Amino acid sequence: MVLGLAACSSLFPTPIAKLLEDPRGYEGKQVTISGEVVESVSILLLKYFIVRDDTGEITVITQRPLPRKGEKIKVHGRIEEAFSLGDQQLIVLIEDPREP
Repeated sequence: MVLGLAACSSLFPTPIAKLLEDPRGYEGKQVTISGEVVESVSILLLKYFIVRDDTGEITVITQRPLPRKGEKIKVHGRIEEAFSLGDQQLIVLIEDPREP
């Protein structure tokens, strides 16, 4: 039953707002999101893109080739807090390089 629930969680994307509202509850956990790529950036060894759904947007760190702006995608990975300063924080999804 638990395996079935875990498999279902990767089939149904989590709304981005839900991740941002409770980042500690999702930190270190595997999630799937879907949405539109609104920005792609490659700086030296760091590659990331920003995905927006109907509820918000999140930064995705990847080792794969960057998707094009405007592309609709589904991403699976682990939620982490990149940094926290006072009441400001950056929550990121680190894409699982093994997922197709």
